[in-house]
Amino acid sequence: MSHYDNRSVKPAGSSPGTVVYIGEERTEPVTISFVRFDSNGADAPRMVAASEVKPPTNGEGILWYTIDGVHDAALLSAIGERFGLHGLVIEDIANTKQRPKIEEFDKYIFIAMKMITFDEEAKELVAEHVSIIIGDGYVLSFLEDEGDVFEPVRQRIASAKGRIRKMKSDYLAYALMDAIVDIYFTVLEDLGEQIDEVEDEVVERPSVATLRTVHFLKRELIFLRRAVWPMREVVNSMLRDESELVSDETRMYLRDLYDHSIHVIDTAETLRDIVGGMLDVYLSSVSNKLNQVMKVLTVMSSIFIPLTFVAGVYGMNFKYMPELEWQYGYPAIMLGMLAVAVGLLAMFRRKEWL
Repeated sequence: MSHYDNRSVKPAGSSPGTVVYIGEERTEPVTISFVRFDSNGADAPRMVAASEVKPPTNGEGILWYTIDGVHDAALLSAIGERFGLHGLVIEDIANTKQRPKIEEFDKYIFIAMKMITFDEEAKELVAEHVSIIIGDGYVLSFLEDEGDVFEPVRQRIASAKGRIRKMKSDYLAYALMDAIVDIYFTVLEDLGEQIDEVEDEVVERPSVATLRTVHFLKRELIFLRRAVWPMREVVNSMLRDESELVSDETRMYLRDLYDHSIHVIDTAETLRDIVGGMLDVYLSSVSNKLNQVMKVLTVMSSIFIPLTFVAGVYGMNFKYMPELEWQYGYPAIMLGMLAVAVGLLAMFRRKEWL
């Protein structure tokens, strides 16, 4: 969903914990995918009904439910009741405007994030609200739109690549967060390429359209910063909090994720500085272009001012002007005016004004 879309808001005066979907109007049904795995194997991903979304029992391994769509408030409330989620957590899941954050409870951890992608056709950033619940033996991931952003994680589970099958639910949540952060790098590369193109245009052929593009890129980077900056605090909180749901081994990987988030923030800030400098370059290019035009006009004026003076003198209607009766008066005046023009041009060139 584009961050420029108009979205509904929660009614004023609603009591805390009231589950109200805040976002673009949607009518498509909510889909739920399910994966179960442990160190011995993994079930193939499959679609399940909302009634099948239940907490794990002993010996079931790790359960991962992905709910695609948060516009069904009744379904979210039902899932939250089964897993014992607080009403305010369900409210934040349904609020697509919720800023990234983390909240720790006794039996689960709630994480809200923003997944940013780059729309190649519209040439703009698209934001999607993502919520993750980490519990003992299960992970719930809520996506605003249906998509395959977590498909690489499913493939790793199916192929038993890495250590994901041997770890607990906290490592699965880390893998999901890492997948989102990896998308940030792709977005930064796309924005960087677009900035390079505009940078050349600013220098060589600045126009009003170029200025609009520069302002658009500046807004996009501000929006990206709002989504990415809190991510650092989310990961840092998971590192500092002594929750039993996050193991020491997973914290090692979270430190690496924290470094990645810092890298994303630094890159975004660098691109912002580049775009800010492009505004100065644009103004300088436009000013230089205007100076070139004024230079040509000034040279032309400087040449024609003395010629206009000569023509004005001999355009006066005085009876006694000896030159008017001279046989060679006209060609002499014309040659003199030509000499003045050539002399001025030579002087301008010698002073390197041309």
